[in-house]
Formats: sequence, structure tokens, C-alpha cells
Amino acid sequence: MAETATPPRRVEHQQTDKGYVPVYTTAVVEQPWEEYSADDHATWGTLYTRQRELLAGRACDEFLRAQDAMGMDARAIPRFDQLNEVLGAATGWTLVGVEGLLPELDFFDHLANRRFPVTWWIRRPEQIDYIAEPDLFHDLFGHVPLLMDPMFADYMQAYGAGGVKAHAIGPEALQQLTRLYWYTVEFGLIRQADGLRIYGAGIVSSKGESLYSLESEAPNRIGFDLERIMRTRYRIDTYQKTYFVIDSFEQLMQATAPDFTPIYARLAAQETIPAGDVREDDEVIHRGTGEGWASGGDV
Repeated sequence: MAETATPPRRVEHQQTDKGYVPVYTTAVVEQPWEEYSADDHATWGTLYTRQRELLAGRACDEFLRAQDAMGMDARAIPRFDQLNEVLGAATGWTLVGVEGLLPELDFFDHLANRRFPVTWWIRRPEQIDYIAEPDLFHDLFGHVPLLMDPMFADYMQAYGAGGVKAHAIGPEALQQLTRLYWYTVEFGLIRQADGLRIYGAGIVSSKGESLYSLESEAPNRIGFDLERIMRTRYRIDTYQKTYFVIDSFEQLMQATAPDFTPIYARLAAQETIPAGDVREDDEVIHRGTGEGWASGGDV
């Protein structure tokens, strides 16, 4: 299973190497960089080195270039204040430290104002391969680099503004918008001239899903279709059954630029689509075998 940071959901607390911390809070906190232990920095270094080696030829060019431009490396956990200097100069985004998952409206408001919430604590050494809640590695390594890309940075701000509006419309609109985030920001694939590549943070921060999403015969890989995605349920407990593929970040921005209000109205009258389904009108890049899929569990 990938280590994911989804649009927020209600969770009361999480046991971490920092103790019992809240993960449903509006608090913005300073990164306690001086308090990170040697184990914390070593965990970051192990994860960073492993993923960078794995992502060569698998992550999209924009992600790898952006991460290099930010100056991230394996030596120590990056400092938010230093990254903010680079990020602010590139696209006007700012990182803000948080304890964990935020209430929906707070999350959307941060994005709409070009602030990206980053969980300050990092997993314990024995959690290298899996942690249930998003930690610093997932947020910082997985999400932040593409905020250096102007088009993707604009998409994230537009998504936040759309989330504020969807929150006012109601829970069905929020769920549809959450599916868009899940299948793009978290688990999106992109077509490059040299093949399919990863850009979703839930994939690039996970060793297992980095391999599975591109190389396994089990999942479907389907061309991007906005309303199809907004109807498609997903898995939070296993690798994804379906991945959606964009042609470019420009395509993603253009598809999501219009007012979603009429889209929400249309989708309200349509049934949702199970995570592993393939439909007649899909652009099927790869039809999955479904091998190893767990039954049920779609949300």
C-alpha cells in the first residue's frame, strides 16, 4: 500500500515516534528542525536514497528536475525555511508545518492561498516500508517538488479554490472532488515521449507502488477523463486497481479550469464506478488482469 496524503478525513490521533500527536487539527506549527534525532535524519536519508534510485526512468522529468532544483538530498531532513526561499522565488508557494491531517476547509484554504501543509514528524525506522498516515517524507519528498512546476503549481491552487467552493455545495461535491485529487495529485501517471511515468505523490513516495503502478500487469491504465475520474471509487488499503494517465500538466489544468458546478449537478444523477471497472468508452492504455485484487473496499 502507498503512503498517502489525501484530502483530509477525520482521524483523532496517531502514535508516532514523536509520541501521541493529533492528526485532525487546524494548528500551523514551526518545524522543530533542531529536535530531529539522528534516527530521524537517517530515516529520511534511507528513504530518499532508495526512492531516488528507484525513480530514475520511472518518475516524470518534471518531478526529478524540480527535486534537484530544490536542493533536497539524503544528508538530512530539509529545512522548511530554506525550501521556502527556493519555492517562493519559483512559484510563490510556501510550506507550512502541521501535525497531520487538516479539516477539509482548512486544507483547501491553504492550497487556494499557495500554502502547502507538510506534516513535521517522520516515521520511525521500523516503519520504513509502510505507515498508515502521511508523514514528513510522503509530504515533502512526494508532494512538494512539483510545486516548483508553474503549471502544476497553478493546478494545485485552482484545486484548493475549487475545494472551498465544493465544501459550500455539499458532501457529494466534496467526494467527487476528492476522487480527482486521489487519481491525479496522489496516484497520477503521465505520458512522456519515452513512456509512462509517475507524478502522483502517493506513488513516488512508495517503493512498492512505484514498481506496481508502471510494471504490474494487474492494474488498469486509462486515459484521463475528468468526469469519469470524479465518478470512480478508489482504494485506501491496497495498491490502486486503476491509474489514470494525463498527457501533460497543461491538459490537467485546462480540463479542470471550468466551473465545476454543472459537473456536480450532472454527476449527482449518475452511479459511481467501481475502482477496477473498465468501460466501453475508456481510452484503455492497459487492461489489467486484476491478479491479486482484494474484493470490496472501494470508497
